[in-house]
Amino acid sequence: MIPAPRVSGSTGPTPADAPAVGRVTLVGGGPGDPGLLTRRALDRLAEADVVVADRLVPHAVLRDLRPGVRVVDVSKVPRGAFVPQEQINQILVTEARAGHRVVRLKGGDPFVFGRGMEEVLACRAAGVPVEVVPGVSSAVAVPELAGVPVTHRGLTQGFTVLAAHLPPDDPGSTVDWAGVARSGTTIVLLMAVQTLPEVTDALLRHGMDPATAAVSVENGGTDRQRVLRGSLADIADVAAAGHLCAPAVTVIGAVAAFADVTQLADV
Repeated sequence: MIPAPRVSGSTGPTPADAPAVGRVTLVGGGPGDPGLLTRRALDRLAEADVVVADRLVPHAVLRDLRPGVRVVDVSKVPRGAFVPQEQINQILVTEARAGHRVVRLKGGDPFVFGRGMEEVLACRAAGVPVEVVPGVSSAVAVPELAGVPVTHRGLTQGFTVLAAHLPPDDPGSTVDWAGVARSGTTIVLLMAVQTLPEVTDALLRHGMDPATAAVSVENGGTDRQRVLRGSLADIADVAAAGHLCAPAVTVIGAVAAFADVTQLADV
């Protein structure tokens, strides 16, 4: 993929003599397996003039784009180089105003920790037509691909999905961890590779059973998927010993015991 271009210019109303405005479609790319894209997602990719892609999209689909399609890399690497969200918004608007059919390809679902609504609002403010194509969310799909249901009759009647990129004691964290610990729901953690020790400590302090089953799934939906299994008390240590890397989804709750033993990694 090519680097994100430097984009400049106003995002105000389009002049009357400007070229016809194109459109932007936010497409959920799912957890990594291109076979999990919806039919509408594939249709929009087949029509695209420009594809603005995240780091975690199913890259195989980019090889199947029609000749001449321009791919813009707007990756955000954890604790590394990233393209600011404001620049991504401007790229979408600028490309659409040039008359292009733009696909904003995002990992998972655009509206599940994907900042998709920010991009929708930016397009609307600029008068750019925008469509959202839902994707398979990694919060549900990755556990499922590892054999873990997020709900199961007799075990849990719900699940709580949390972005855990901030530790519980961070001033920017808005999560009621005491409430989560008491919820009785399956806990699904995204972006928790670095904060897993602090998150599990908080849940233990707030009364969760240390023996509660837990599992971390790395690179779910790809041929590099692997599964690390433990308990609430030791999953952070298991993850560290196994050199767990992002992207990973951690599930805490009785359902984690269903993890597919054929996929368990040696640590």
